[in-house]
Amino acid sequence: MTEEVILRVKGLQTYFHTDEGIVKAVDGVSFDLRRGETLGIVGESGSGKSVTNLSIINMIPSPPGRIAGGEVEFMGTDLLKIPVKDLRAIRGNKISMIFQDPMTSLNPYLRISTQMVETIVLHQDLDKKAAKDKAIDMLKLAGIPAPEKRIDQYPHQFSGGMRQRVMIAMALSCNPEILIADEPTSALDVTIQAQILDIIRGLTAQTGTSVILITHSLGVVAGMCDTICVMYAGRIVERGPTGELFEAPKHPYTQGLIKSVPRLDKASGERLFSIRGQPPNVIDLPDCCPFYPRCDKAMDLCKRKYPASKDLGNGHAVSCWLYTEAK
Repeated sequence: MTEEVILRVKGLQTYFHTDEGIVKAVDGVSFDLRRGETLGIVGESGSGKSVTNLSIINMIPSPPGRIAGGEVEFMGTDLLKIPVKDLRAIRGNKISMIFQDPMTSLNPYLRISTQMVETIVLHQDLDKKAAKDKAIDMLKLAGIPAPEKRIDQYPHQFSGGMRQRVMIAMALSCNPEILIADEPTSALDVTIQAQILDIIRGLTAQTGTSVILITHSLGVVAGMCDTICVMYAGRIVERGPTGELFEAPKHPYTQGLIKSVPRLDKASGERLFSIRGQPPNVIDLPDCCPFYPRCDKAMDLCKRKYPASKDLGNGHAVSCWLYTEAK
């Protein structure tokens, strides 16, 4: 990892207009991604993780969604302001994404070869034969046995873990600068999860690709990421280096997530910890700390105003009135 910032997200806001009101799915998210860095974004379902990353590549369905504000600066270019033609040249080429469900991401009517070759030909300026040879090489690197034969098969002929390997091979086939992995191990058993994460770690290390890893599993980010952003109700409530965030979490939500992870050293029969309550409804959410109804350390100020981000040093920052002075 270098100190060069390859992606800078500033004040990103993505809203969905519904009959019930405005859903502020992403509300002022900011973070930097450095070259070669693996950045983890964690939080409960509905916290805004996936919408944040779909917003980065401007893939929000409109209507009902729209990017209401902010900047997404990729290598000096604001992706939210460039023409669609220029953005298409970046998607899948400079910035690739692995989606949650490989079965719905792959076209069931087309052979794997057709889908992979199309991507490589479009972005790499290769003929079909050279593109197919590269696709076979990528499948081999992703751990798929007999790739020369399997490349001409259909998605339904692959297991869930193998389909995810195909998605990884496809995403990395154009040597992207950034790989966005959206819950890449969901619906896979633990052994296959470990294999998939090892493949992502190994391939991105070879290519120097920066990674944004979206997950709800703290166990996954602990072993994969250099930096972690914790999201809640559309905002980043805490971010910092992985080791420091696990050793000294500051936000009560982060502390609750870490305490919720099952531990082998707990006494037999001891109940698992869980954060009380449910995530808030983000429709027309007032300008307060949305975590206060579930927080044991909540103060009156938490119910009236959202805290500014407090820089704690060493890249560690938190948005909580326990650390931020009231103004």
